[in-house]
Amino acid sequence: MFTAALGGAGRARVRARNQRQDMLAYMKRTTVKISDSLDLRLRREAERRQTTISELTREALELHLAPPGELGRRRLAGAGGFESGRSDVSERIEDILREELGGRT
Repeated sequence: MFTAALGGAGRARVRARNQRQDMLAYMKRTTVKISDSLDLRLRREAERRQTTISELTREALELHLAPPGELGRRRLAGAGGFESGRSDVSERIEDILREELGGRT
């Protein structure tokens, strides 16, 4: 087969292409009409995350259509994953938000 003549990177590209083709074989295609501004935001976010528009759209739909119990877990998946350097955040959350939002709470 021709992949034997390819180097490691070439074989990896062929495997990745085959995996994408396999994945697309069981997915449905749909068309969504969106505004120009939403399209621009979608494209920018996909570029920022270094992913495809399709993958970002699937992720957004999964989050939006998730069963009620599952949605909370996904939204809070990053909770506790960062250090603010402050030990009083939970006690002072209202004050901190007020400070950050410039009094707009």
